[in-house]
Amino acid sequence: MRRGDRLFEIIEIMRRAKGPISAEAIGEELGVTKRTVYRDVAALIGQGVPINGEAGVGYVLESGFHMPPLMLTPDEIEAVTLGVMWVQSRGEPELALAAEKLITKLEAVAPDKYRTSFLETVVSVAPVDQPDEVLGAATIRLAIRQRRKIAMTYSDNAGRDTQRVIWPILLGYRETSRIIAAWCELREGFRYFRTERIREAEVLEDKIPKRMDLLRAAWRSAMDAERRRFENGP
Repeated sequence: MRRGDRLFEIIEIMRRAKGPISAEAIGEELGVTKRTVYRDVAALIGQGVPINGEAGVGYVLESGFHMPPLMLTPDEIEAVTLGVMWVQSRGEPELALAAEKLITKLEAVAPDKYRTSFLETVVSVAPVDQPDEVLGAATIRLAIRQRRKIAMTYSDNAGRDTQRVIWPILLGYRETSRIIAAWCELREGFRYFRTERIREAEVLEDKIPKRMDLLRAAWRSAMDAERRRFENGP
């Protein structure tokens, strides 16, 4: 690995770290010695990168630091391209267009030597049929962002229709379908709803009466508890 690339990798490692990270840990990830890490960190600090370090504790990258616009490796470009292709084939038209705009922006600012990686990609995604939905995914995503309830007629596994009011939390994209994770007022609990089973729906003016971060934390806790019950058996 060239030194310039290694310096950027060190910054990325510190950015990902949840707390102070030692020179030894950085060296292990990059395959270099602690002495090399010491020299590289000193060089970064000399270039104005706000890194704080303390012996026996580790290094911390101060928040708010931004690297130059784009320094992607070929693997990173292929990862982004694969993700964009997946969204274009599985996402609704609004997300597919956003994905196309994203790849165009990345191509425009990528270094010249990597620009052909966007044009002559080595990855692909097979096309699939879009689910038949009466409530579009873009509308669901907007309702989640605005913390609005959704009233709907929902068909269960047996084909019975029920009237529900839900607090949407997340929209999950599957291979050929989409699901909404939500709190259901009828069942007084967290449930998953397949979007193709929604017969009628309306986004209400009513706001979800709970902070979204707290609601998602409660949902994750409930799902973890359910997973443990399933693993432990009756």
